[in-house]
Parts: sequence; C-alpha cells; structure tokens
Amino acid sequence: MPPDRSCVPGHERCYFDSRRMSDFLFARSQMGMSLGFHIVFAAVGIGLPVLMTIAEGLHLRTGRPVYLELAKRWARGSAILFAVGAVSGTVLSFELGLLWPSFMGKAGAIIGMPFSLEGFAFFAEAIFLGVFLSGWNRLSPLLHWLSGLMVAIGGIASGIFVVTANAWMNAPAGFKVIDGKFTDIDPIAAMLNQASFHEVVHMTLAAFIATGFAVAAVHAFFLLRDRRDQFHRSALGIALSVACLSAPLQLWSGDLSARSVARLQPAKLAAMEANYRTQTGVPILIGGIPNDDARTTKYAITIPHGLSLLIARDPNAKVTGLEDFPKSEWPNVRAVHLSFDVMVASGMVLIFLSIAAGLLWCKCRGVPDSPWFLRAVVAAGPLGFIAIEAGWTVTELGRQPWIIYNVMRTKEAVTPMPGIAVPFVIFTLIYLFLSFMVLYLLRREFMKAAEPVRTAPET
Repeated sequence: MPPDRSCVPGHERCYFDSRRMSDFLFARSQMGMSLGFHIVFAAVGIGLPVLMTIAEGLHLRTGRPVYLELAKRWARGSAILFAVGAVSGTVLSFELGLLWPSFMGKAGAIIGMPFSLEGFAFFAEAIFLGVFLSGWNRLSPLLHWLSGLMVAIGGIASGIFVVTANAWMNAPAGFKVIDGKFTDIDPIAAMLNQASFHEVVHMTLAAFIATGFAVAAVHAFFLLRDRRDQFHRSALGIALSVACLSAPLQLWSGDLSARSVARLQPAKLAAMEANYRTQTGVPILIGGIPNDDARTTKYAITIPHGLSLLIARDPNAKVTGLEDFPKSEWPNVRAVHLSFDVMVASGMVLIFLSIAAGLLWCKCRGVPDSPWFLRAVVAAGPLGFIAIEAGWTVTELGRQPWIIYNVMRTKEAVTPMPGIAVPFVIFTLIYLFLSFMVLYLLRREFMKAAEPVRTAPET
C-alpha cells in the first residue's frame, strides 16, 4: 500500500489544511478580542447607570447640589461608554453570522429570542438615556429620575438576555437533534436552561463590583489630593456602597457557579482546578503549572480535600478528572486554570477590601478616608475588570472544543471563507483606535472632576 501523502509538507492538501487551521485560529482570535473589548463596556453599561440613578435619587431626597452634579458627570461618562459599547456590540452581532455561519444556521432559531429581547432592552436603554441627558430642564425632577432608572433597568436587562444566550451554549436545552437537524424548538426552555441562573447572577454582580471599584478608584485618587472635597467624598461613598454590598454576594454566587459547573460541565471544572485524575478527597490547587503529558501540576499550593468539600460538601467526595474524557475533548488546561486563579485572586482581594471598607465605615461613621485605604482603593481599581476578563476566558475556553456543549464542535461552525487574518488585523486596529478615544474622552471628564464643584449653598 502506498504511503499516505495527503499531508506531506508542501503537498497541496496539507497546505489547504494548514490554511484552514490558520483561518480557524484567526476567527477564534477575532471573536475573543471582540468579546474581551466589548465586555468592559457591557459591564459599565450595567453598573454606571445604577450609580447615576442613586446619585440623582439622593439629590431628590436630600436636596444637596453635590449629588445633582455627580449624576450629571456620571451621565456624561455613561453616554461616552454607551456609544463605544454600541459600536463594539454591533460588530459582535455581525461576527456571529460572518465567522460562525453553521452555528447561527442551526442555533439561530433557538437563541434568537434572547438576542431579540436584548435588542429591545438596548433600544429602550438608548431612548431613555437620550431623555435623561436632554431632560434636565425639561422634565420634572421625579420623571427625570425615573428616566434614569429605566436606563439602569435597560442595561441590566440587556446583560441578562445576552448571558442567557451564552449559558445555553454551556447547557443546551429546548430542542432535539434528529438526523443532524434541530427540531422541537422551545425558546423559553432554551433561555431557562440550567446554567442561566448562576451565570446571570454571577455576571450582574461582577458588573456592579467592577464598575463600583473602578469609579471609586478615580474619586479616591482625587480625594487623596484634598480630603475635604465633598464632591469626591460623596462619589466615593456611592461607588463603594454598590461595590462593597455586591462583593460578599459574589462569594455565594461563585460557590453556586462552581457546583453547577461540576454538574453540567465536569471537564471544564477539571480544567479550572487542573484535576487530571478521578478520585476522592480531591484538593484545591492554587497556582502551579499544569502539565498535560505528565498529568501533574507543579509548584501549586494545595488545600487538602478542598475541591471535594467545595463541590459536594463532603471532604471525601469523588470528583471527576480529565482522565475520564478523551484528550481531544480537553480544554486548554493551563490557560483555563491560570485564568481561573486570576479571577479568584482578583475577586478575593476586592472582597477583603469590601470587608475593610465596612469595618472602617462603622468605626468612623462615614466614608473611610485614611490615606492607606484610599491608596488601596486606587490600586484595586482595575481588579474588577481583570476578574471579568479572566472569568469570561474560563467560560469560553473551558467549553472548548465545543461551541454548543456536547452538540457542535467549534471547528464545525467556522466559516469556510479564507483570509480571516485580514478582518482580524482591521478590527484590531479599530479597537485600538476606539480604546484611545475612550481613554482620551474619559481623561477629559476626570480632569473636569478634579475641578472644584461650585454649587449653591446647601441648606
């Protein structure tokens, strides 16, 4: 029998396969970059309108002009970030169809409902944001505040609907596969899949925490310059309240998510914890470098029986390891494990900082303003968004090689169109330009925040 020369270096078919693999990697890279860019604006779109609405509500209750000025400045920041988020979100919508046509061809009828509802929530948010920005002197104070509340509700609802679509990819439901076709489609059952609740709660709380600490970091920075500044003190108090109330709840959410992933996606959990072997009394591994060939994790800190206790509330419970799955179905263990550790470490720092803030708040009966605490808040400002990026890396990479878990592989969904490297480069440049513009506009707003706020005397 002649040797198989179908993939000898230089052979035409080998070149074709290599090209397809390259296009596949560029398609994944482009989608990953777009998601990583957009998720920051999605999180801010959930969190910042809540801060804005709280500030105006405090103005209506107390009559203090500082809260009105806060609402106005946060509204301008919301408008800037909303505009960029709208652009990046639109790009993502096109990429789903252009880069993953087989996925949308089969799954479009199933996840079309949450995407349609997300579009409705997005447009409602845009309309009420326009009303809020232009209605300061045209609406009654109560109606104006209600328009801001609708912006906040629209942002939260938009995030919820998108997350339910992602949750369906992790725990598909609401359909049957007959002869390779999706039939008996139930969009409601698809939205209410087993992963929806824990993903929605986890992402919403993460958005509140990340936005709250990022905004708190900005105002803590200016408060370090002048600790008598009531504008930045009030802003810090609102931002910390939202972040610090959400952070402890994230502990419960994280525990719920871990146990749900263990039940629904055991291979993902095994990669998160770098657990190669199915056994009882499984430890938690913190850090370390996983080695798939040796099926060990070097240099890790070990908490004996920790994973069994976390997953089953039993220190001797059996936990499924990666060895129970074909190696072709393993995620990138090293990337998933390290991303998971980054997410947990960032989250734990913010939780400890929240506890410290609560203790100091009770001790001084007001917004804590000791220099060491303000510096800690400034340093922790980016950690919420780092945790979000790491968490979404775990969610997406941990599901691989599936785009729909146990139903469709990612390679089966990619477009056959060659030359994906070209749009990847173009969109990378676009995102770099948008990032520069956002930083420039936000810096200008921050510099305005550094100016003294001149308001009428408070009564």
